[in-house]
Amino acid sequence: MTDPLLATLRVAGSGLEAQSTRLRIVSENIANARTTGDTPGADPYRRKTITFGAELDRATGANTVEVKKLGVDLADFIEEFDPGNPAADERGIVKMPNVNILIEMADMRESNRTYEANLQTIKQTRDIISQTIALLKASQ
Repeated sequence: MTDPLLATLRVAGSGLEAQSTRLRIVSENIANARTTGDTPGADPYRRKTITFGAELDRATGANTVEVKKLGVDLADFIEEFDPGNPAADERGIVKMPNVNILIEMADMRESNRTYEANLQTIKQTRDIISQTIALLKASQ
């Protein structure tokens, strides 16, 4: 039988790691939301995506979360008329990244809250372990 407190720490720790990666991907998307191609008609930055999956941790018997795949969003680029832009083609059209700032901000908020929830779980589990040790010491 595995220790449920150890399993809790492992699950929450994997959640912290996964959400940290998600925050990094979302941050990259936001930072590159206006990054165009280097030459006229070139493709701009393409939005990155992240896929999570469950993984069995054999040491604790708990299902943890892990990053299964980092990919790109294949949605069409946004076209804007901006003939003065160095990335504009002969018609004055500039391909803009397929990044929607509102979606990225919602993803960032969700990821941040999930990260905080996992962190709080770890803190509470550590407190339970400390209280258990204190009770065991007091009973001797």
